Amino acid sequence: MTIRVLVADDQAMVRGGLRLILEDQPDIEVVAEAADGAEAVEAARRLRPDVCLVDVRMPRLDGIAVTRALAGPGVPEPLRVVVVTTFDLDEYVYGAVRAGATGFVLKDCGPALLVEAVRAAHHGEALVSPSVTLRLLRHLAATGPSTGPSTGPPTGHPLSKREIEVVRAVARGRTNHEIAAELFISLSTVKTHVAGVQAKLGLRNRVEIAAWAWENHIADGI
Repeated sequence: MTIRVLVADDQAMVRGGLRLILEDQPDIEVVAEAADGAEAVEAARRLRPDVCLVDVRMPRLDGIAVTRALAGPGVPEPLRVVVVTTFDLDEYVYGAVRAGATGFVLKDCGPALLVEAVRAAHHGEALVSPSVTLRLLRHLAATGPSTGPSTGPPTGHPLSKREIEVVRAVARGRTNHEIAAELFISLSTVKTHVAGVQAKLGLRNRVEIAAWAWENHIADGI
């Protein structure tokens, strides 16, 4: 199945570079480009691409506003948005995640990681550039509802012991394949646990699972 992608960036050269990288893959097609945030929202709503690659700094609407419009809380049938930027700043990453992004990558991450982020988003997973993942999640922990470190998961949550193990692995940035290898379970079982965690906690993606783990100090010490 071909992954249909929208690329939004205010620089034509960057859009062209992203298109070349993505369309070099046999399973990815760039169906539209947008030069500003408002154009990106209109095109995305009209074309319903599988994944939207959105720059942070754009005219009219910035990437965080675009993400919120396409994937934010309360949006019916949200699209999958990966934020791509040259700026490794906490407020951008945090804002993107809270706005509903399923991934955050830096423009200098390299073609392989960019393609991986698109594929991960298409499959309902989330990818954040390794250079920002732990800093982002520790920021979420610092601003979370808990008041201090805990020796175990929060009381009253509906998760099983195995689901907590999966949550901890997700918080460390592990992929489904890596979690399966670490816990000696099948890939399909990992996917079932991840889906179960999302359903039980009302979370939309893996980034939100990781954020929940950090906010509730399940991931302390990672």
